[in-house]
Amino acid sequence: METPRISAIVAVGKNREIGKEKKLLWKLDADYERMKRLIKGHPLVMGRATYESIGRELPHSPSIVITRDTTYISPYKNPQHTIIVHSVEEALSKAKELERSNESEDKEVFIFGGSQVYTETLPQTQRLYVTEVDAADTDADSFFPEYTEFQKILESTEFVENDIRFKLLTLER
Repeated sequence: METPRISAIVAVGKNREIGKEKKLLWKLDADYERMKRLIKGHPLVMGRATYESIGRELPHSPSIVITRDTTYISPYKNPQHTIIVHSVEEALSKAKELERSNESEDKEVFIFGGSQVYTETLPQTQRLYVTEVDAADTDADSFFPEYTEFQKILESTEFVENDIRFKLLTLER
């Protein structure tokens, strides 16, 4: 049985910034459309704050939410696609188990944020779907870890949207 690939998906600024006050820094249609297409049907591993910042349960992808709070309950009504776990190891194990039973040919687990989850999972991450935004936000409070070991470029497409230049990259080690 094929072992699912572990991938991270993220939009970063010039200083690897990704968020401010639990919100994304940029809303770019091309980035959003690619993210939606890539994650559909695949498990998403994320921290509790990221999960809550989305504002709703994602309908087409199971969310595996990491929290230290052993009494945590999803704030969303009837969360059918949410699994609560208490460690990165438990999250990855559950995500791989779910993905193995997925009918999709391309077995892939997505790391969906935030900063601490990205940092803890980067050593196991095999692929990065990065949107590199040609801008900086000096007020950011959340950052993506250094990812210079991901040198192999599988895809690189440049865009300009709302006067913001950015590049959609797919990278591997």
